[in-house]
Amino acid sequence: MEYLYTLPWIVVAFIVFVRQVNQYERGVMFTFGKFTGLVNPGWRIVIPVFQSMKKVDIRTKAVEVPYQEAITRDNVSCKINAVIYYKVADAGKAVLEVENFWNAISQLAQTTMRNIVGELTLDELLSERDQASARIKELIAAHSTAWGIEVSAVELKDIQLPEDMVRTIAKQAEAERERRAVIINAEGEVIAAENLNKAAEILMRNPAALHLRTLNSINDISSDQSNTVVFAIPVEILRAFEAFAKRQ
Repeated sequence: MEYLYTLPWIVVAFIVFVRQVNQYERGVMFTFGKFTGLVNPGWRIVIPVFQSMKKVDIRTKAVEVPYQEAITRDNVSCKINAVIYYKVADAGKAVLEVENFWNAISQLAQTTMRNIVGELTLDELLSERDQASARIKELIAAHSTAWGIEVSAVELKDIQLPEDMVRTIAKQAEAERERRAVIINAEGEVIAAENLNKAAEILMRNPAALHLRTLNSINDISSDQSNTVVFAIPVEILRAFEAFAKRQ
């Protein structure tokens, strides 16, 4: 019977004094309002009124930084957003050194993104996103380390440009493709001219080759009766025919 009377008190004492810290958490213990240490996972006794404990999640968090309006170094307006990955490395500092580390990291990331974009031109921002992300991470980590926060990565997620700037970039890309096409075509013409020059030198050194080439061309044309072809005959052939006719 005495056991039945004491059981409710044991349950009440357990609920009042015992706190559970999960594996992915760390507890920050205060005694008489003074920080007295960190609490590892498990069941821990916390004496009400005299002690209090704040649990901090130490898992890696992926937080999306909202779109920020910024102006690049060459005075182009754009909107950018990013994803920042971080975790609490020191739960004591995260509670003691900053009021709300969640909001602090978000605000720090927003201001840092705007500052970094202001240091880059539009071409650098679009072509060197990895370097820009690394620079943002470096600046955020320099401030957040004192708060017990470890930043593992920062990734620029999207870059939005004004419509007129998008059209301008498209025109620039089209002009660049046309320029390369003209250059490639000109290089092809040069190669073709060089090959024709080599062929002409070979034919000049051997007149019989020129005659064979002429006869071959005539043979190719003769198979098609639907076209009228004006064919240029070398003067040497005409002279040969003329000499032959005189001998007759």
